[in-house]
Amino acid sequence: MILCIGTTPTFQRTLVFERLTLDDVNRAITCDDYASGKSINVARVARLIGAEVVETGFVGGIRGGQLRDSLSQDGIVHDFVEAAVQTRLCTTVIDKARGTVTELVEESAAVERPAWERLRRKVAHWMKMAKVCVLSGSLPPDGDEDFYADVIATARRQGVLTILDTRGRPLLRALREDGFIVKLNRSELATTAGRTLRGDAGLRRAMREVCPVGGQVIVTMGGEGAMAWDGTTFWRIPAPKVKAINPIGSGDSFAAGLAVALSRGQKPEKAYALAAVCGAANAMHPRAGYVDRKVVTRIAGGVRIKAI
Repeated sequence: MILCIGTTPTFQRTLVFERLTLDDVNRAITCDDYASGKSINVARVARLIGAEVVETGFVGGIRGGQLRDSLSQDGIVHDFVEAAVQTRLCTTVIDKARGTVTELVEESAAVERPAWERLRRKVAHWMKMAKVCVLSGSLPPDGDEDFYADVIATARRQGVLTILDTRGRPLLRALREDGFIVKLNRSELATTAGRTLRGDAGLRRAMREVCPVGGQVIVTMGGEGAMAWDGTTFWRIPAPKVKAINPIGSGDSFAAGLAVALSRGQKPEKAYALAAVCGAANAMHPRAGYVDRKVVTRIAGGVRIKAI
């Protein structure tokens, strides 16, 4: 089982327009409402490609109920903590004529301290049954910046591999723990490093800085693919060439493919390849955090991982 943990989920609305005109009335040709957020995207994609998953985190209010219902419809097991906050709403606006995708993000609200303790208990319970744990996203305002580090320590004691997809202080504090995988994009790595990453040399230097002892770091770069560092070797992970509709959620889908492959005992190179394929397959669909399993199978053979 893959345990997916996200403290800032969202209920998502994707609106598709033939052509969007600012400062005017625009009528969408399609509207899709569904559970989303980084961790939920990971869980859904992992489920779609055949993995058993459990999703946990915080939800609240009417939208929290809608989010639960959406996950149940997708066949995703979930065990959330009910918090005294409204689950946020984020909106994706797709302009077909211009080929643009605009994301309108509502920030998360602070979560009360007792809810954090309830989440820790749920994590400890489900960790006993997990092979891989994926921690995704930013923390709520005033959130416990040691939360990710503590979960990684719990996972390590249970023999569970952890993938951490976050940035900034929560990531830096997590680096006191060993043996996990950091996954982030180039912009997030630059933010965490506190500087512009100039060329491959700047990228590699920053990757070494955030690589856990005995672990790995993987940086996704959209259509340019990804790069991994395992402590001894850098790996180039090319992105399959596809016609992108909505790239939002592709990084999360990458993490899902990585988690599924590793949960099945596959070698890192095989895991990198499935990750890249899932990221590309997500971009081919208007819904964030969604892949067609047949598409994943069809494009899986075209990824060649190279040591550099």
